[in-house]
Parts: sequence; structure tokens; C-alpha cells
Amino acid sequence: MKLSSTALLALAISSVTATAYAESQSQAFTPVTVKEKSAQSEATGFVEGQSITGSTRNWYANEQLKRGAHFKYNKNGVPTNTDRRINWVQGTILKYNSGFTEGTVGFSTEVAAYNAIALERDRKDLASANGGAPLNGVGGLGNNRTLTKNGGDAEGQWSKLGLANVKARFSNTTLTAGRQNFSSPMVDVIGNRALPSSFEGVSLHSEELENLSFDVATFDRNSPRTEESQRKFRSEYADTVVEADHVNTAGITYQPFASLTTSLWGTQAEDLWNQYYFGASHVLGDSSVLSLTTGLNYYKTVDEGKAKLGEIDNDTYSLSFGLTHQAHSVTFSYQEVNGNEYFDYLHETNGIYLANSLLSDFNGPNEKSFQIAYGLNMAEYGVPGLKFNIYQARGWGIDGTHNKGGAYSSVQSMDGEHHYEYGIGTSYAVQSGPLKATTVRATYTAHRASENQADGSINEFRLVTTIPFNIL
Repeated sequence: MKLSSTALLALAISSVTATAYAESQSQAFTPVTVKEKSAQSEATGFVEGQSITGSTRNWYANEQLKRGAHFKYNKNGVPTNTDRRINWVQGTILKYNSGFTEGTVGFSTEVAAYNAIALERDRKDLASANGGAPLNGVGGLGNNRTLTKNGGDAEGQWSKLGLANVKARFSNTTLTAGRQNFSSPMVDVIGNRALPSSFEGVSLHSEELENLSFDVATFDRNSPRTEESQRKFRSEYADTVVEADHVNTAGITYQPFASLTTSLWGTQAEDLWNQYYFGASHVLGDSSVLSLTTGLNYYKTVDEGKAKLGEIDNDTYSLSFGLTHQAHSVTFSYQEVNGNEYFDYLHETNGIYLANSLLSDFNGPNEKSFQIAYGLNMAEYGVPGLKFNIYQARGWGIDGTHNKGGAYSSVQSMDGEHHYEYGIGTSYAVQSGPLKATTVRATYTAHRASENQADGSINEFRLVTTIPFNIL
């Protein structure tokens, strides 16, 4: 990976700042040793260890397109323009977890029912990019926030099994089979709607060693956030729907120092791409005086197998530096895409661990972007749980003119495109009482783009309230 002069300059400035002001933190090497304690040896039994938990989330979003752009809705069979879209959904999760049976190998199960209720059902308010028609000709519905029928009418209430799996555990290694949550830099549950996604397959997670863990998994379906069905995996940014029969992933996470965490992953989206990831996060200093958090994320993507998306050769990275002094934090993030196609990831996943993935992902071909963000934690001023943040990000140099066609041919019209985004948000987490851990978050985001930048110009307000609860 070749870092640009901008990134190297930021690294140098941040290193000098940390050396001058931050208190030193222990950087002692921690050796890799075999864990002395076995999680399975502490199993309490299938019934004895069971729990029933859940959460309910009220999710509201109000969007307004700018500069002449429009959503569409179906009015008496005629596609009709509107510049505003409103979605309001109540999503509830009820989850049962058994304990692990006792013995050398323990077994358990996890089942979760997902339910969604559309609180906003007006067809005009639920407008979409295509007026409620099937998305990309594959039967998906035109609104990706509220489940709608063909034509744009809301599905008033619907439910599904969000999770349904069995687990087998030996020592500190667990095998999970069925519909499950999974978290990695390429296949990660995305939870930015009323309900999260989940994945169908088999995964193995091993923590037999101190400071070193392994994961391997294979999946063939995902359960989308706003649909009752399951689907094959597809890319987020391709011009057409191209699906992978299987997604195979493996990774290692290593923490050589208390202050440094690294991870290395590889993922095959069958006949789409091979994607490789390296990430590192390092903390230096003491936040009561001054601390520096450095983050690096790097992805390498190349076409694989039948190369259904066409030729892909993409190197993308982000580099971030965060300075924290008591209640205040300032973060600078630089991101760069080296490739004549989007940096792409799997739809219905959060498989993009780049620093400038915001309302826009800032992932256009050959795009460079920079973000500055400020955060304020009011716990330092006697209001624990209350936080504020504000940011601005700019992307420039988007150039797809050298793209050779295939599933990303739409980028060929991008020549010197640019855009910017700013946002402000606040959140509060209840600290005690019957509503403890309830969170309320409000955000306002504005994005403005040049003519051929894909995200367009839009304002969005979101208000999300999440209430967890325990039954057993």
C-alpha cells in the first residue's frame, strides 16, 4: 500500500503532537499463551443458563432531495414526483438463548423473533427511487426502509425468524449453524434500520489462545433488514443485481499490546471478488491529559472466478487520528480509493470499516476524502450518558473514465466529481432505573454533490429510540 503525501503529513503531525503532550502508556509486549480457563467447563446447563431478552426500536427518518432530484410514488397508476420521503417503523426483537449443556462438548440454541409495524403508511410519504416497483427486477420492493408491496403500499405489520441456530462448544471454541449474527470487516450485521440483518450459514469462533482469536465461516443467504425473505448475497454498488452462491470468510485478531489491536481477514464472494483486509487500532497516552487513537483500515479487492462484476483491481484505505482530552475529542480522517470502480462491499452487511463511511461512503473510483469530527461527552460535566457530535467530510477527484465496463460501467461518466457532507447529532443513554440502557439518538445530515456523483443532494433527519428489556 502506498500512502499519499497528505496521509504521511497527517501521520507526522499527529505523532509530534502525541509525543509533546500525551502521557506515556504501557507498550509492553503480551505473549501469546494457551488460555488456562475453559468457557465450556463453566457451563451451567441448557435450562439453568437460559435467558429471554429483547429490544424495541422506534425508527423515524425524514429525507428531502435537493437541486431538482425526486423520489417517486404511484398515484392512480402513474409515477408521480415528490422531493420528500418519510419512514417511521417500530421494530421489536424477542430473543431466547439457552445455556450450554454440561460435558466436554456443550450444546445450546438461539432463536429470535423479529416484528415490524409501519407507523407511517401513506404511499406518498413512502416514496422511493422507482415508485414502489421491484428493485432491479428481482422482486425486491421499492422502499428499502419500510416493507412495501408492489405499487408502494405499506405492509402494515410483519414478522419473521431473525435468528435460529444451534451451537456446539468445546473448550473456548464455538461452532454455530443456522441463521445468526456475525461480525467481521466484510460480513457484518448492519443495524441502522428498525431491525438488523442476519446471515444463514456455519461459523467457527476460537479463543483458545490469549490475545489471539480465529474465525472461519461460510454463508449462502442473508436475511435483509426490511424484508421477510432471505436472499443470496449481492454487491452494494453494482449497476445490476449479480449474486454470489456462497460467501466464505476467515480471519485472525491479534492484540500484541494492550494498546494495539490488529486483524487480518480474507473473504471470497463466489464469482464476484476476493477481498482482503488489514486493520489496526492503537491508543497512546491518557485521555485525562491527552490521548491519541490511530486507526488504519486497508482493503484489497480483485475479481474472482467467473468475474460476474467484470474486472476489479481496487486498493482502498483510510487513516484516522483522534485526539481526546477529557470531555473533548477531535478526529481527522483521510480516505483514498485506488481503482477504476467503486470500493464495493456486500449488500445487507456493514462490511465497510472505512473511516469516512457516513451517509455517503466516499468510495467512488479514485476518490480521495477528508473528514474532521468533534465529539463532546457530557459525563465530564455531570451529565453521564449525554453526548454530542458534529462532522464535515469532503470527497474529490472521483474519476471513472478509465473503467473498462462490466457491472460498474455507470462510473464512466464520473470525471472530476466531488461532494461534501456535514452532520450534527446528539444521543442520550439512560443510566439507571427501569429504562436503564435505553438510548435516544437524533441526527441531522446534509449531503451535496456534483452532477454525476451517485449520492446526490439530500437532507435527512433521523430520530431513533431503542429500549432493551429482560424477561428471564
